[in-house]
Amino acid sequence: MTLAPAAHGVSPRHGHAALLAVAALMVFAATALWLQWARQDLDWVQATLSLYLHGPGGLALRSAYCVLAVAIMLLAWSLHAGSRSPRRSSAAPLLFCVAGLGLMGVAIGDSWLPTYAPLLAPLVHGLAANTAFLCVSAAMLLQSWYLRADPQWSRWAAPAWWWAWGCFVLLWLHVLWRGPPRGAGQKLVIAAVVVWLLGVALCQWRHARRRAG
Repeated sequence: MTLAPAAHGVSPRHGHAALLAVAALMVFAATALWLQWARQDLDWVQATLSLYLHGPGGLALRSAYCVLAVAIMLLAWSLHAGSRSPRRSSAAPLLFCVAGLGLMGVAIGDSWLPTYAPLLAPLVHGLAANTAFLCVSAAMLLQSWYLRADPQWSRWAAPAWWWAWGCFVLLWLHVLWRGPPRGAGQKLVIAAVVVWLLGVALCQWRHARRRAG
């Protein structure tokens, strides 16, 4: 269902939500990067990020997954509520929120399922992780399409659009092409998604500052 565009565009409230999303994204990125150095028992090229959810630092990464989920939801609300695009609809924020729930499912499920339901844990992890990847990539494309019609985003909509397409292609290359190292490939996809989220959140915050000024 298509909704009417917001009358006033980005407000300080939307900017505050975007800034919180920036902070949460930085926490996730810092935690994930720290573990690449701290976990000497894992080969960062071969080990997917999921393997870091267990063992030393696992709780920190599981918590960072939940922080990332909150960042995605905050950004989704900020972009939707502050949009002036005639293409604005509830589809993109809903997809972002489902992606966030998928991340939380990974984090929470990997906290106790491997111990209490070891046969169920891989199924829940795979379903939650795939939901997060697919929903966030689709949401990024849809949100970028909305931004292209938003006068506030005349400068940054095109880079966001093409970066979202790059993330989509990287995701499916990782899924379909088994040649490259799985760990490095997955982390490249995650890094590309986080860069898109961070860039869009920063732009949204700057729009709010500019409007307040």
